[in-house]
Amino acid sequence: MKFSSSLKFNAVAEWWDEYIAYDTLKKYVYQLEKQQAGLHEAIHDLEANEGTSLIQDRDIASKDALFIPLLDRELKKMCSFYELQETNLLREVNDLEKLVQQQEEYGPDIGHQYLDHVDEEDDDDDDDDDDFAQRSPAASWSRSYVELNYSGFRKILKKYDKVLESNLKDHYLHDVVEQASPFTMSYKDKLNHTCDHLVEMYARCVTHGDFPTAKRQLKLNQREHIAWERDTVWRQMIGQARRGDGNSGNARAQGGTLVGEPEKGLLDLDTPAGHFKLTTKHLFVLVSVIVFAVLLNVKTVDGEEANRCFAILVFATLLWATEAIPLFVTSMLIPLLLVCLRVIRSSANQDGETERLGAVGATKWVFSVMFSPTIMLLIGGFTIASALSKTNIDRVLITRVLNIAGTKPSIVLLAFMGVSCFASMWISNVAAPTLCFTLIKPILRNLPPKSSFGPCLILGIALAANIGGQSSPISSPQNLIAYDYMDSPLDWAKWFAVALPVSALSIFLIWLLLLVSYKPARSPDGEGDIEIKPIRPSRDPFTLQQYWVCFICLVTIVLWCVEHEIADFVGDMGIIAIIPIVAFFSTGVLHKEDFDQFLWTVVFLAMGGIALGKGVTSSGLIEVMDEAIRTIIGDMSLYAVVVVLCCIVLVVSTFISHTIASVLLVPIAKTVGSRMPGQPENLLIFITALACSTGMGMPVSGFPNQTAATQEDDMGQLYLSNVDFLKNGIPASIIATMVVATLGYLLMTVIV
Repeated sequence: MKFSSSLKFNAVAEWWDEYIAYDTLKKYVYQLEKQQAGLHEAIHDLEANEGTSLIQDRDIASKDALFIPLLDRELKKMCSFYELQETNLLREVNDLEKLVQQQEEYGPDIGHQYLDHVDEEDDDDDDDDDDFAQRSPAASWSRSYVELNYSGFRKILKKYDKVLESNLKDHYLHDVVEQASPFTMSYKDKLNHTCDHLVEMYARCVTHGDFPTAKRQLKLNQREHIAWERDTVWRQMIGQARRGDGNSGNARAQGGTLVGEPEKGLLDLDTPAGHFKLTTKHLFVLVSVIVFAVLLNVKTVDGEEANRCFAILVFATLLWATEAIPLFVTSMLIPLLLVCLRVIRSSANQDGETERLGAVGATKWVFSVMFSPTIMLLIGGFTIASALSKTNIDRVLITRVLNIAGTKPSIVLLAFMGVSCFASMWISNVAAPTLCFTLIKPILRNLPPKSSFGPCLILGIALAANIGGQSSPISSPQNLIAYDYMDSPLDWAKWFAVALPVSALSIFLIWLLLLVSYKPARSPDGEGDIEIKPIRPSRDPFTLQQYWVCFICLVTIVLWCVEHEIADFVGDMGIIAIIPIVAFFSTGVLHKEDFDQFLWTVVFLAMGGIALGKGVTSSGLIEVMDEAIRTIIGDMSLYAVVVVLCCIVLVVSTFISHTIASVLLVPIAKTVGSRMPGQPENLLIFITALACSTGMGMPVSGFPNQTAATQEDDMGQLYLSNVDFLKNGIPASIIATMVVATLGYLLMTVIV
């Protein structure tokens, strides 16, 4: 891994601005290289002169004189910051020493009272070890801070010497960096002594003087604390993507294969040209291409453009369903095929006639519909989610809610399901389960062996996150795709008026299902009920930055809710979505690195889906589909159509991505609605979007299920099996779909 990436993923998020500006220094090195290249061309003409070497020496010295002040500035920044952290660390250690002395002198009650009063985001409540680890985060991170920055100086100086043919590295490292306060041996010894003193105090209070045990326990809690404090949801998800292939981490996938392992070949041959390996994915690609080629050359539907668009639709559906290639790659293939196969037609003229667009016109049209206001709304949602996660607002609010849940397993389960659903509304149903699974680790670790509460809690969070995907317009890509197809998109207030009651009732009914299925409160030995250790909330006051993030988020959401009333001023919700982007990135809440970490694969997946849907309409294929659909539904009533549509959506979304299900089915819902009395297009589109989130009967049904399926205990055993999903996920899917088709439909007929 490049050092810039290593620095980015190992740095403490809150301290990011205090680390060495490695990328900036590297850019400056290359600027100096360009300047030096121009000067060397002039020196080349003087090679015969005796003064050449002197000129070159002066050249190097001048470059050093320009570069050293930049290094000095970075070093000064680190020293000032480190000294401040050291002061805070020593003060906290002194306070802790007084506490330990009081506990030894007056008994443990005083110590526990103090710890209960000042506890900060405690994620493990069985011992006092977290209190020691959490009192001094600087003790956990100072070593890493010094080591990363020293490596940064060494790496950038090595690059500088190599690029500019200098010899600055050894001199600056030994004579300057290693003499600065954070990097001297005396400071390192002081830090080591402080850490040893912390361990010694912990041993006195908790492990009865057993120093090795104390050290081992604190290291365990230190790792958990660092993971809690410094990881944002987005960085956890990127780490999972780096370790695995797609949606999960390095845990075992279904079937016993490690996620990220090379797929076993169906056919392995050694040929003169090299080793040939045929995998299942290769076979799926081959079959998809063959089907595509056949459909292009066989008249399936009337109209050449419609026939070719049908071939593209089937081809993309096969690739999406089999995931033979990454989903977003399939999406990016769609505009290429739409243009090259000349599928796009112009708008009808006064005589109702259309003409086939050429490559230039089709290209402009495709790209104009791909980057729609809906896509900007999606990016705005990512920005809000990233800001809430980076400033720790999500965890602060969630832990305070969970603290109220108490210790009763059934109530804790309901609380976590509610939190998972609510978090999915604002940080998406992709990121919310990742956050919740981080929060429950201390609870899972303290459960009795073979307790049913662990699997029940993990599955409950996943199912609730799926339901949360229907709760707000930005909680999932399928909602945004539905938004794009509505002729007059609903404002947020109307969406909430339908989606929130539907989600709440679904969560409650699924909670009852899990209680009956798992009986999570029962102890594994059958004697009594288990008790859950409570989660202590953070008691730190909100910072100015956190208030700023909350203010911008609330303003943005309110404007989204009243968008119809202010449409003459803002035009569309996509314009409102620019507000948090500008507000957070311009004020330093978020940085370029945060923007890079957005889920751009989801953005491009949605863009490709929108392009395909518009292509189906433009090519005339939608008219052919409309005739077939009208034949099928005949004289069905609106509610009968809703029930049939919900069943179809449930089946499709269970076996393929929820987003892809919406890409395929939302245009059909729109077409059906446009041909029915009263033209209930928006109602059927809304129904389809909500029902797409109810397909959760399989481990592969949506990201929350995929994440839940990879959760392991400390021994590497999976908490959930396929049976858990089949036994509980399928009934939960049916229950949620029934709620959409009944309560959801009734509310829509009143509101939409």
